[in-house]
Amino acid sequence: MEGSRPPGDTSRRRAVDRVSVPTLFGRAMLLHCPRCGGGDILRHWFKMKKRCATCNLALERGEAHDYWLGAYAINLVVAEGFSVVVAITYVIVAWPKVNWTAAGWIAGVLAVLSPIVFFPFSRTLWLAWDLSFRPHEKGD
Repeated sequence: MEGSRPPGDTSRRRAVDRVSVPTLFGRAMLLHCPRCGGGDILRHWFKMKKRCATCNLALERGEAHDYWLGAYAINLVVAEGFSVVVAITYVIVAWPKVNWTAAGWIAGVLAVLSPIVFFPFSRTLWLAWDLSFRPHEKGD
């Protein structure tokens, strides 16, 4: 289909650039390309593909050595915050007969597993955040 458009036709590019910020983040939460909504952007749980197969967006947008620092920060805050909230909720629900050993285990296991589970979501959310500020970059 790409060859059927006249040279210089940017209608596809304009259509994907007019995506609202909530749509970008909604697609990211589904582990889809934030820009076009195309799925299959993960090579595996810990690695994204180089480009979206649907819109050809470069999923690493130029700063290869430090681009994902924001995603790591999102992952740390959300995953560890979730662990703390669950542990505090357990303590409140079990009060006054709190099993402190169980509370410690719950918090510890969640503190280790939550960042692993949330990892690809943090990357797609960071990509959505970046696209909301920089929709066009050389190489996209």
